[in-house]
Amino acid sequence: MANEANNFQQLISHCKEYGYIFQSSELYDGLSAVYDYGQLGAQLKKNLRDEWWKSMTQLHENIVGIDAAIFMHPTVWKASGHVDNFSDPMIDNKDSKKRYRVDHLIEAHAEQLALDGKKDEEAALLKSMDELLAKDDFAGLKTLIDSNNIKCSISKTCNWTDVRQFNLMFKTEFGAVASENPDDNIVYLRPETAQGIFVNFLNVQKTGRMKIPFGIAQTGKAFRNEIVARQFIFRMREFEQMEMQFFVRPGSQMEWYAYWRDARKVWHQSIGIPAEKLRFHDHIKLAHYADAALDIEFEFPFGWKELEGIHSRTDFDLSQHAQYSKKKIQYFDNDVDPATNKPYGNYTPYVVETSVGLDRLFLTVISLAYAEEKWTKEDGTEDSRVVMRIPAKIAPTKLAILPLVKKDGLPEIARQLMDECKQSFMCFYEEKDAIGKRYRRMDAIGTPFCVTIDHQTKEDNTVTIRYRDDMRQERIALSDVKKIVLQSL
Repeated sequence: MANEANNFQQLISHCKEYGYIFQSSELYDGLSAVYDYGQLGAQLKKNLRDEWWKSMTQLHENIVGIDAAIFMHPTVWKASGHVDNFSDPMIDNKDSKKRYRVDHLIEAHAEQLALDGKKDEEAALLKSMDELLAKDDFAGLKTLIDSNNIKCSISKTCNWTDVRQFNLMFKTEFGAVASENPDDNIVYLRPETAQGIFVNFLNVQKTGRMKIPFGIAQTGKAFRNEIVARQFIFRMREFEQMEMQFFVRPGSQMEWYAYWRDARKVWHQSIGIPAEKLRFHDHIKLAHYADAALDIEFEFPFGWKELEGIHSRTDFDLSQHAQYSKKKIQYFDNDVDPATNKPYGNYTPYVVETSVGLDRLFLTVISLAYAEEKWTKEDGTEDSRVVMRIPAKIAPTKLAILPLVKKDGLPEIARQLMDECKQSFMCFYEEKDAIGKRYRRMDAIGTPFCVTIDHQTKEDNTVTIRYRDDMRQERIALSDVKKIVLQSL
């Protein structure tokens, strides 16, 4: 665990050094739990988003995509339950004035118990916490913290306030005209993207002539005022979600819930996440809208954590929006019910949701990809490298084109290859430094293929292609470069 934590810190440093992720507003000492994606990070993030979008909207004939606005009518969040229920139990330390999310505080103590070899105590503590959270027993949670002598990481004291709820939504004001009632101008930054799908259900169903079962997918920013935002980009105040709401006939939701549970795990494996690094975790406490829920968890360097949620949301959302908007939100189903031999008729569809955090998926990919390697060469000397083994189809840059020298017509040949390939995938061109240093730089940013143009290229139109993962090199025809890269995508 200590080595994994150390490697994780090195990964964070690596992300900054090579243009993946920067602290937001670093020039002004940064903004806590907010990050900017650099040139390579933005491209990797786009590739992951595109892969998800394709798998949902292009490969499923009954799923379409939308892009709803971040700002929504404030009644949306009243109807969805977020105004009254979107909160976490929090506790303050009276000495340090630091606020903690209760489950994070207890989990951190449990992690230390595990490191101390007290596995049974860790399991008992987490079990007690889950049971108390399921019952919303805040007094019991306070007692659990006190009885386990859980201390504040800053003050090192156990001087705690009572546990209470804290709403996670950001508020802002909408419009330029002042009102006598300040609440008239309040809007929220959306804490999830799903509600934009629900309020557009009728628009999409009618204009797209969609037939149940069908899905609506969306990607976009969401915002949560997390008190304890931690573990790099795992938990942030501004993040991006990729969600799909699948509308089904009431009574069939469990069948579709099982389908999407398995399908989403298969998709994660398709982008290079090993099956043994993924597991299902059923929710003990269900959200107010759900009749079934689970997380697909990934084994991050800091432990098993949620990567994607699968939820059976029943008809809660559409029914709530129908009630608050006073508009009928139903679907007319012409299919015949075998039980009655009559059409199903009008009903409010049930919903099965898949929701994955794009930033967490990004962290998953780079956590798996990052490696520090050392080996002994044939002459007995030591060598090493840092490599990012990002799967080729989602790697930010697919091909590096490297003329051996900056003269003798080699850059011109390299530029011709660049022009041929850059229409099909992201390429990188570089002339500076020795070829070995350039290889190492491409390993560090995760480029799967490097092609070196040398003097032999002028004689027989062949080049040296180098493979990132095993550093193997081979001579191939210049005309085959594009084909080899495309075959890997």
